[in-house]
Amino acid sequence: MVKKQYLKEIVITGTQQRGGSTNTVKDVMKVQSWLNLYAMVNPSAGTATGIDGDFGPATQAAVNAFQLAKSLPQTGIADIALFTELSRPMLNAFTGVVVGTDLRTLVVNTAFQHLNNAPFELTIKGQSNSGPWVRSYMDGMEGTPWFWCMGFVQTILDQAASQLGKDFRTLMPLSYSCDTVATTGIQKGILSRYAAVRSNPSIVKPGDIFLLEKTTYDWIHTGIITAVNGDVFETIEGNTNNDGSSNGNGVYKRVRNFQNSKLDVFSIQGLI
Repeated sequence: MVKKQYLKEIVITGTQQRGGSTNTVKDVMKVQSWLNLYAMVNPSAGTATGIDGDFGPATQAAVNAFQLAKSLPQTGIADIALFTELSRPMLNAFTGVVVGTDLRTLVVNTAFQHLNNAPFELTIKGQSNSGPWVRSYMDGMEGTPWFWCMGFVQTILDQAASQLGKDFRTLMPLSYSCDTVATTGIQKGILSRYAAVRSNPSIVKPGDIFLLEKTTYDWIHTGIITAVNGDVFETIEGNTNNDGSSNGNGVYKRVRNFQNSKLDVFSIQGLI
């Protein structure tokens, strides 16, 4: 894979604990981040805590709560083994075996594999679009200005293509910009504009990428098309929410009516 930031998000340099001599602000924030990500999926677990790099009594209590939820000894200490358990969703998303022998199937199944491991962003020090998942999709970048929908799409494409020994950058440049990717599609003749999609939906295949058009040459959101049913695209999208926002809080499975929305489609056929 080209996009390997995830490898930095699933490790800490040493044991983190209250008053610990090996504590670092960066590693404590990683522990706190994953405790909060666990809480987002398990809100009654009691693992939500501040993300400030200080391993105080609240973080210790949150670690205890995670250990209780996982039937582990309640030490309140985040050693490397515990952190591996905390960050396991990311390990599963990026390294789990994805079933498929062709690129389209692999793209769709990789997107589902990430979805099933609950990628969400966090708000850290007042900045949304932050946390381990965002940094993994955005090659270390995070913070309110860093919309990460294209980072998610390219990560999925990269992971799937790599399984076949292919480099997704032969299809599009590595970019976090919907405009850059869409413009590349126009230049290569592989971006179908929404009018063509509406008149002939058969040109769209699972694994292709939709780009939501705001104006003729301005695109504001993107995602993976997993199926086409009637007038609807089934999708998996990052940085969205239940309302289909282009700046939401996580990865969601959605449906979008392409007859009512300006959804251009970038074909991945050239990488097959």
